[in-house]
Amino acid sequence: MLKLRFTENKLEAGCDEAGRGCLAGPVFAAAVILPETFVNNQLNDSKQINEKDRYLLRKIIENEAIAWAVGIVDNKEIDRINILNASFLAMHRAIDKLNQVPELLLIDGNRFKSYKSIDHICIIKGDGKYASIAAASILAKTYRDDYMRELSLKFPQYQWERNKAYPTIAHRAAIQEFGICQYHRKSFKLFDPLSLDF
Repeated sequence: MLKLRFTENKLEAGCDEAGRGCLAGPVFAAAVILPETFVNNQLNDSKQINEKDRYLLRKIIENEAIAWAVGIVDNKEIDRINILNASFLAMHRAIDKLNQVPELLLIDGNRFKSYKSIDHICIIKGDGKYASIAAASILAKTYRDDYMRELSLKFPQYQWERNKAYPTIAHRAAIQEFGICQYHRKSFKLFDPLSLDF
């Protein structure tokens, strides 16, 4: 069972991102404020939950959260400011869109750029410890997956509907065969011949 609160008397928003290690597409982040009454035994880090359950949980989170929002930073911005800063910016954009202002941000990971005057706490593997961060991980992951499925209709050669633009052998092989498209992150190492087994 994940912890619901880091503090007892502050309005907390959990924040997490998805797509940081991908070779193409945006990085997505979400911010979620859960009510004190929220209970869900299935909720966990999105990587620990199968796809069907992630989408079921997304509906529950969106229906029951006090506030939630998703922020996006595209591949061109990622190339310009680097992926770490892009991850922070995506979280900032998600927090910007919340319809309530949190008093404390719970950030998955070990680093963050302060958002305005709101206090934050970085929690390593926080998406497996705190419900609000886990909820953010579910939203970020599912919304990014939806986006990559849409892109895969335009660029079926990369199999993004399967790999979501992560550096799989199939994705790298497609880059070698077809080259890159406008959604690839040019600042990333897009082709690694050692990863291909021909």
